Amino acid sequence: MVDSQAGETKRKWLVRVGLVLLGVYLLLASLLGIYWSNEPDSFSVTEISENMASELGQSTVIGLTTTATAIELADQLLHKPGGYMHNDRFPPGLWLDNIGSWEQGVVIQLRDFTRAMRKDFSRSQSQSTEDADLKDAEPNFNFDSNSWILPSTESKYDEGQAKLKAYLVRLADHSDETAQFYARADNLSQWLKDVETRLGSLSQRLSASVGRKRINTDVIEDGVASTATDEEYEVKTPWMEIDDVFYEARGTAWALIHLLKAVEVDFAEILRKKNAIVSLRQIVRELEGTQQTLWSPMVLNGGGFGVFANHSLVMASYVSRANAAIIDLRTLLSQG
Repeated sequence: MVDSQAGETKRKWLVRVGLVLLGVYLLLASLLGIYWSNEPDSFSVTEISENMASELGQSTVIGLTTTATAIELADQLLHKPGGYMHNDRFPPGLWLDNIGSWEQGVVIQLRDFTRAMRKDFSRSQSQSTEDADLKDAEPNFNFDSNSWILPSTESKYDEGQAKLKAYLVRLADHSDETAQFYARADNLSQWLKDVETRLGSLSQRLSASVGRKRINTDVIEDGVASTATDEEYEVKTPWMEIDDVFYEARGTAWALIHLLKAVEVDFAEILRKKNAIVSLRQIVRELEGTQQTLWSPMVLNGGGFGVFANHSLVMASYVSRANAAIIDLRTLLSQG
């Protein structure tokens, strides 16, 4: 009887200790999650490029600022507080879907930019040979963003960053002619076309936080599309995905702000010739509006003219204006 009571007391004590330890773990994980959820601050692209040039013992050359900026974006993605979390399988990273969506926005821009570097910026013409390092960097950044192990996403992105650094070393070396960066209007316009497409899609997804019917612009004439579709359809972002789209847009804009500032440095001559510097700065100004502090504890989804705010529609307005400015910039670049 005494042994039975002692055993029961011991079990109750173990349960209490377990509950206390679980409570402490959840509290610490929550506090750590709040810290990890902070988005990285902006950085100076000129300081980053100057520091990298100084480390290499070289002076700044055309293309160094944009390449250094891409390297820094990858570094911030991988080494910010908490590291890369989009593929986390355990708390608190598992719970932090907002910062994971932010990371996805940055990753998409890194993918687009490294592809542009590989096929446009580093090549003089369509028949020229691809740069060896950039040819390896692009597929590394296009690796599955959710891979947890064998190989992990972080390891592949690390390899991509290393290849960008190898290209940068050769680019900064004035005696090495194997690495080139061609700051031409057609190259820049081609990358901006990809940016325009990305922002256009984001704008539509953000606006779809309020469900509404739309005209199907994909089918203009009968027989054009491979599959028959209705003339009207309803678009609405699922309630559980609204905050994900919002933070993906923030990550996209954060990456683009830095890349566009770097472009202003490396493409300064062509931008001046095309009278396009002000247009580029206007794009940056619109995107900077997306980085304002969100004071609400959650992304609200009020009606368009309702009582409560709709943060997605506010974000969509900045993204749409930036997208329109990119269209104007591409027009300027295409003129003689």
